Amino acid sequence: MGTWSLPSSPEIEQLKELNKLLTAKEFQTRMEGVVLLLDHCKNNPQLISANIVQIFDVFVLRLQDSNKKVNQQALESLAAMIPLLGDGFHPVLVPVVAAVTDNLNSKNAGIYAAAVKVLDANKSSLSDNVLLLQAFANRVRFLSGRAMQDVTDRLSVLVASVSRRRRPAVERYALPVLWHLLGSMIGNGVLPGRGGNVRSAVARLAGSLHAEMGASLAERAAGQPPPVAKNLRDRIRGPCTKLGGQETCPAQGFQGLKLFALFILYV
Repeated sequence: MGTWSLPSSPEIEQLKELNKLLTAKEFQTRMEGVVLLLDHCKNNPQLISANIVQIFDVFVLRLQDSNKKVNQQALESLAAMIPLLGDGFHPVLVPVVAAVTDNLNSKNAGIYAAAVKVLDANKSSLSDNVLLLQAFANRVRFLSGRAMQDVTDRLSVLVASVSRRRRPAVERYALPVLWHLLGSMIGNGVLPGRGGNVRSAVARLAGSLHAEMGASLAERAAGQPPPVAKNLRDRIRGPCTKLGGQETCPAQGFQGLKLFALFILYV
């Protein structure tokens, strides 16, 4: 059995001070707590990694702080922390992704830019992108508007980087997202409510999955409800239009032609 590495007395005091600052009533003091946490990540990352769940239970609240200055500083600092912590960041990935992605619909340009920076830092700093793929995939259905589009786009990029090593993970996490989005779309790529138009993002996700899965994507689509298969066909070849009573369905490039041909066979 392994042994626990308990913090020393000085480290316990450091953690208490950090918690006190991060939970302070005054926003300036909370900002000091954010600065202190980043300093600890730079100077003693082992301390933070060993206690990361307890620390981030508090710090995650600052990622959605009611004070915009604290909110933005926490996001910007987090983007700098992730490379310093590396895989030590894994235990808090899910709650952090949830908090950060909520900022993607912010009307504050600084907060939005900082949130995007955090998402990109995750992809470049974590050795196992399957965890990030899972976190993004599980989050998409709870998002709307720009946040949904941004996360779906990053999911498309992750599909290629993960699938080369662990294709089952792609099929387990990314495919349900594609089916969910295609099944929810109404009109010309619009999601109901505040979902907005996600046509381009869904097309990119479908393209990434097809590039990795080939004909099996069409086979899987055959088992989905008809609206899902139809929307996928439209994303690949472009929507059909009627002119003079004749329907014309443009194909979007060579890959689109190949995948559409597969749909003729399977769907």
